Formats: sequence, C-alpha cells, structure tokens
Amino acid sequence: MFIEQVFKQFVNGDRYLKVLDLCGAPGGKSTHLSSLIGSRNLLVANEVIKTRASILAENITKWGRSNTLVTQNDPSVFSDLPGFFDIVLVDAPCSGEGMFRDSIAVAEWSGENAHHCSERQKRILADVWPSLKEDGILIYGTCTFNPAENEENIKWLITNHQAESLDVAISDFNGITEIDYQGVKGYSFYPNRIKGEGLFISVLRKTENSGKTTGRMRKNLNTELKRADLEIVREWTKFPDENIIRTGDQISYIPGLKGDYLILNQRMKIISTGTKICTAKKNGYVPDHELALSEGIRENAFPLAKLDYNEALHYLRRDNFLPAGIPEGWVIADFGGINLGFCNNIGNRVNNYYPVGWRIRMSIPETGIRNILNWNDKDLN
Repeated sequence: MFIEQVFKQFVNGDRYLKVLDLCGAPGGKSTHLSSLIGSRNLLVANEVIKTRASILAENITKWGRSNTLVTQNDPSVFSDLPGFFDIVLVDAPCSGEGMFRDSIAVAEWSGENAHHCSERQKRILADVWPSLKEDGILIYGTCTFNPAENEENIKWLITNHQAESLDVAISDFNGITEIDYQGVKGYSFYPNRIKGEGLFISVLRKTENSGKTTGRMRKNLNTELKRADLEIVREWTKFPDENIIRTGDQISYIPGLKGDYLILNQRMKIISTGTKICTAKKNGYVPDHELALSEGIRENAFPLAKLDYNEALHYLRRDNFLPAGIPEGWVIADFGGINLGFCNNIGNRVNNYYPVGWRIRMSIPETGIRNILNWNDKDLN
C-alpha cells in the first residue's frame, strides 16, 4: 500500500504513463497501481509462474479496471524492451523474514536460501533494468530484512549502472525505519513498529539511456472489425473505437496506445488483454464476463437482476436458477449494487455464465454464511 506514497512523491501523473509490475501475483500491488495511474494509461502486470499468472489475471478482472495487460514472462524477456517503461516495480521473491509470524515462512528460511535469493534478485534487476527509460523510477521491494537482499543489492545495481537513490518523505508515517547504506536509501517496515507484516523498499531514478523500443506494425489491428462489431461496442461500452480489436471472433478493448500494444504483443506472452467485450456468433454477440465487471461498461446497457443473499450465493456457485421478474435475454446479476456477471434468461430457465473456474465449490448452507459474517441486508445500504 505504501507504493501510493512513492507514486505521489515521484511520478508525474499528468502525462501518459507505462508501468510494469514485474512480479505481480496475486495482484494486490497491480490493482492498486491500476487505480493510481487512471484509465488512459497502461499497466503491464507480469508473473512468470503459470498458475500464479492465472490468479493475477482473475484478480485484475475482478478489480474492474481496463488499463492492464497481464503477461507471463521471465524477467529476461523485458530486456528486449529498451527504454519502454516510465515506472518499474520489482517486488522480488525473497527469503521472507518479514513473514515470520507464519510458521511456514520460518520453516522455509535458511542461510543458503537467503543467499540464493540475493543472487536471483541481482539477475532480476539486471534483466529488467534496460526496459526502464532514462529518468524513469524503479521501486524495489522485498518482504525480508536481509541486507544482502535489500540495500546491498541496490548498491550493487547503482555501482554497475547509472542511477540515483531517492529520499522518500516518511515524516507523516510512524514506525518506518530509514536505512542509509553507503549513500543508498532504504526503508524497512518492521512488524513490531508498523501494522502489518515486514517489508523493505528502495526507490531509484535511472540516469542512463538504454535506447528506445521500436516496432513495426505487421498489420492493422482493425482490419477484422465489422461495422456491426463497433455498433455493439458503442451500445454496450464507453471505450473509444481506436482501442477496439477483433481477434477471430473475440472483440476486446486494449489499454494504452495501440502502438505500445503492438510492441508488447510481438515480444510478450499476453494472457489477458485489457477487457474482453464479447464474442461474435452467427446469431449475434455473446457478452464476456470481463465486460460485466469492467469500469468501461455503459450504464443501463443491460437490465439488472437484483439478487437476494441466497440467490447471489447460488449464482456464484454457477447454479442454474430462475429468480422472479428477470427479463428475457442477457441480464447482469446484481447483488447490493455490485455486478457479479452475466446470465441469460431463455424463458424456461436462466443460464448462468459465471466463469467455471471461479465458482464456489463448497456446499453452502442457506442461512449459515450470513450468520458467520454477521451480515444483513442493512449492511448493504
């Protein structure tokens, strides 16, 4: 959460920004960054491990911002994007000393693993450094207190490249410990001094030029778009036409500038592209679940099915059910003013389009959960 303070102090939000969260899963930092940078900018949220990348993509979708691409790439791939990003966040895998309230973190710690983490972090920093443009900001973080993984690694980076360590203003925040290691400024958040688990951050400004990423447009992304595609997009969304693409039968919104997307699409493995809007079928268009959750959906584009508590649980379990008063056709399931996703009333039943992989799998008592949460309908107001 402290990333927001760094962002406010060092980032000019009045211009177009390209931001990379290199180690993004499960998504807490990425969702925060996506809100900070606004809808017209571009966030690339990356995760190298496939299963964790899927979780990251799910959480980005649930957050509802449409300014994020989710990628699954090794940090070394980003060295092929010289000078591309304005801000790079590296929340590096570490030995986890800040997590020692958890017995698993204690059991997994060893001196050998801490040394291994330090060397791996150097490789990650060296790999991603070329992708940061001159005067760009690198935010480095770990959830450990080992100097070899923290301030010593930042010193190593400055010694081998051109960068300056930045002073973060912390006078308004109690409990943060400032570290000054041979001119490198770092900030430790110790669990006995702050609310939360432990972590370390350091902020650098790049003072060297790594060049500029260039790319040729292999084809016009709009060549497959039909007039009817744009008409349905305009009816259902607030997205600008220039950011709409069609790949096969899938119609999507891509964030940022189209040229930047083309560059990333040529070099990266992209697993989530902004917001999927709909799929073209012979008899019309099927809206995508991502659209229901997106900030880009047009108000009143679809009628709402106002679900009560138990109906909402059935929807999230992906049960087929028939609440009273739902109009025929595509409808958004709504609970307490929150869009849950699409369903389709075909007359004799309502088909549930909540994603299969996200469904609640456990058996849920009709009344038990409400009591456990100490939650009632008045809490929704």
